[in-house]
Amino acid sequence: MSMNNNNPQKNSPFGNSLQTNPSAHLQSQGQSQQQSGSPFSTQFQLSQYAAAHAHAQAIAQAQSKAQAQAMAHVQANHAQFQAQLQAQGMSINQSHGHFSGGSPSFGLANSGIKRMPQKPVGRPPGVSNANTVSPMRMMELTPAQRNKKKQKLPEKQLLERVAKILPQSALYTELLEFESRVDAALARKKIDIQDAIKNPPCVQKTLRIYVFNTFANQTRKIPMKPNDEPPTWTMKIIGRILEEGMDPEQAGMMQGSSPMYPKFSAFFKRVTISLDQRLYPDNHMIVWDASRTPTPQEGFEVKRKGDKEFNVNIRLEMNYMPEKYKLSIALMEVLGIEVDTRSRVIAAIWHYVKARKLQNADDPSYFNCDPALRKVFGEDKVKFAMVSQKISPHLSAPQPIHLEHKIKLSGNSPVGSACYDVLVDVPFPVQRELNALLATTEKTKEIEACDEAICTSIRKINEHRKRRAFFLGFSQSPVEFIDALIESQGRDLKLAAGEASRNAEREHRAEFYNQPWVEDAVIRYLNRKPATGVHGST
Repeated sequence: MSMNNNNPQKNSPFGNSLQTNPSAHLQSQGQSQQQSGSPFSTQFQLSQYAAAHAHAQAIAQAQSKAQAQAMAHVQANHAQFQAQLQAQGMSINQSHGHFSGGSPSFGLANSGIKRMPQKPVGRPPGVSNANTVSPMRMMELTPAQRNKKKQKLPEKQLLERVAKILPQSALYTELLEFESRVDAALARKKIDIQDAIKNPPCVQKTLRIYVFNTFANQTRKIPMKPNDEPPTWTMKIIGRILEEGMDPEQAGMMQGSSPMYPKFSAFFKRVTISLDQRLYPDNHMIVWDASRTPTPQEGFEVKRKGDKEFNVNIRLEMNYMPEKYKLSIALMEVLGIEVDTRSRVIAAIWHYVKARKLQNADDPSYFNCDPALRKVFGEDKVKFAMVSQKISPHLSAPQPIHLEHKIKLSGNSPVGSACYDVLVDVPFPVQRELNALLATTEKTKEIEACDEAICTSIRKINEHRKRRAFFLGFSQSPVEFIDALIESQGRDLKLAAGEASRNAEREHRAEFYNQPWVEDAVIRYLNRKPATGVHGST
């Protein structure tokens, strides 16, 4: 069966979310049985006549009542189909009557009866008027529902549709692009600052180490009283970084190091103090290990009972970060370096080769060895990639620092004026400045408030754009616009009612209406038609 539509389909001005794709709502008996008689009757009334609206509501109530009475599946489906056709026929009759005042007709195959053409209404059956919102309200909700299925754009980004409507948005877009470039630059700088904080650049400073001791109760009293405290001595090892341009003699050994530098114990991996085993047989070896005491200390202190003088041996193992190595004699003669890191040793070899033009002309990945390098590598030609591996036998752990201090228990206290200078690598004192700069790059509450205000404005603009598109589309072509709206809402409600499996394309074919249930459905529809009060030609 073919259906004639007096209103040709047009593209809806409302946007992609509404497509005019009418489909008939005649449902087969088999399809109705699969859905257990649960589909609701279609009622979307656009007429302003109160009688038609009330009649449509009565049909919906009668349909609900019939479902509640548990009728037989075949009778229930036929009644539902009849009510559906009648509701659709009345709705379209009144709509066409309002515009043209006529009652168009259509031809049924194999029948001489003429009926009015039915405009396909894309709403699933069973939605009563009590739950039906106004067409205007439904139009406002449709774009938002469609946009949920699309990929979500950044909240601060204007849609292309909005940009076409608002020419002033070009300036905002330029500012947004500029902001993104600034944010990218700040992010790169932030990463650089974080790397600098983790691996700060080092400068070579002089660490001055002081070793001295104090004593107490060393004067013997005859006779000794039971409450007298025993004689004791205390040895202290402290140190500080010497400031440039400051006289270290005037500063004094008791002056602490600057807070911008690491504490004294941070420069050592292990400290071993050996006392005289004859005087202290039980605990003559004292070991401090940095791995056991992660908290840095300002110095080391050893206190013991005793009234005899002796020599103390102190062994200091430096904590180099990164690790430093002592070079062999052969390699030290080539580079002039005694202790350094592996990377600096490799760089020094490269500069040595480059300065003496020892790079192989035939293969630049190799360099030729002069007599000095031949003593180190034992070859006439060495590949650059193998330098790190070949210098490993020439690198060893640096020798610890050995100090000796004599514990004196007479004279002025403290005792000992010896000091020792050691070159150490100190992180460049910019830690606080970098941390402060890093904190300023973080988003402040003011910026977050501005971003929130911008996002709120963008959402309002998008809502107004949807409203504008709605009214503009309705003003340009009301009939096609409403038809597209009905079709769109119908598809959504079909999905909500579980009718997504319905094949609307079959209902457009004449073979669909050659089934046994069609004749009975038409007879029922014609018998109930006079009760509706709508006069049509037959």
